[in-house]
Amino acid sequence: MSSLNVICPHCLKVNKIPQKESYSKANCGSCKNSLLDTTPIEANEENIDHILVNSDIPVIIDFWAPWCGPCKMFAPIFNQTAQKYPLKALFVKVNTEALPNLGARFQIRSIPTLVVFKNGLEKKRNSGALDPLRLSNFINEFI
Repeated sequence: MSSLNVICPHCLKVNKIPQKESYSKANCGSCKNSLLDTTPIEANEENIDHILVNSDIPVIIDFWAPWCGPCKMFAPIFNQTAQKYPLKALFVKVNTEALPNLGARFQIRSIPTLVVFKNGLEKKRNSGALDPLRLSNFINEFI
């Protein structure tokens, strides 16, 4: 059976788990919290590379800012959609107002912008908010 490296959404430690179609239980070997928690991770300059390089599942990053109306409307859609993908995709948020260097590094020109990374490499991006179906379709390309 092959295995996957996944990032714990609580402590950000890398966990090697068996690759399965679905999981009823999976806990972090370090902090013991559930790896099935789909709450998006708040990334910053210190942890973004660790997340991107060590995740074998696709990483979906929402680049946003608190003053952005479409970002506020999209946030619940992003969070609800994340619940459908435990250990299938890792959902991450980057506040470009608080972290302008990350916005510049990833060449974010408008927000919200979604970027999919797989094996540490950018695979696709979308500028603008998506409805739940379009977001799921966007993610499913990389699962």
